[in-house]
Amino acid sequence: MSDRDAAKRAAGVKAASFVQDGMTVGLGTGSTTSYALIELGRRIREENLEIAGSATSYAAEIQARAVGIPLVSLAEIDSLDIALDGADEVDPMLNLIKGRGGAHTREKIVASLAIEFVVLVDESKLVDRLGSIFPVPIEILPMAHHPVEMTLRRIGGEPELRLGRMKDGPVVTDQGFWIIDCRFDSIGDAADLDRQIKMIPGVLDHGLFVGLATTVLVGGNDGSVRELAR
Repeated sequence: MSDRDAAKRAAGVKAASFVQDGMTVGLGTGSTTSYALIELGRRIREENLEIAGSATSYAAEIQARAVGIPLVSLAEIDSLDIALDGADEVDPMLNLIKGRGGAHTREKIVASLAIEFVVLVDESKLVDRLGSIFPVPIEILPMAHHPVEMTLRRIGGEPELRLGRMKDGPVVTDQGFWIIDCRFDSIGDAADLDRQIKMIPGVLDHGLFVGLATTVLVGGNDGSVRELAR
């Protein structure tokens, strides 16, 4: 296991320890959250932990079933006790960029329903300003591709349609939409940019998560975990 994988695993195991018997749990998507799901599966088998999970993607649903986490749909619940998920970037205010895996719209819905939203990362994901490393993923209606890109350029973005690997054409999300990855010259006011992007016709949602995270767990290469709270 590489140092980075060790850091991800440490954060995932720690996050799973926040889950208590009887909770409904949002199950995030991505390599770091995968370790949390594995640990929850172990606790279900070995500690008789009783929980119900709501998955943020088809990938998370498949893994949850594989490790033995019972699932519920959002139609069956009014809220979640806790949601566990990763992030691509975390700023000092615990605002996030998410969506490299293309599941940010569902992830945001699940996070918004959670009383506690715990984010799992390694040290490389901490930034002074959002947009320092990663673009903002924006999920769009395919027919709106051109007008959305024009508007993003007008507000200072550099949009690029995300293309698939091992396939021709754009990446298609679980909703059947496309993704534009839009770079900004660092994001000073994440809340303002959040509002501007959401107002563009044809946008379903985007990967800026502003004011949603309650706790960020930062895994270290030595297996330690730092806890950041809002």
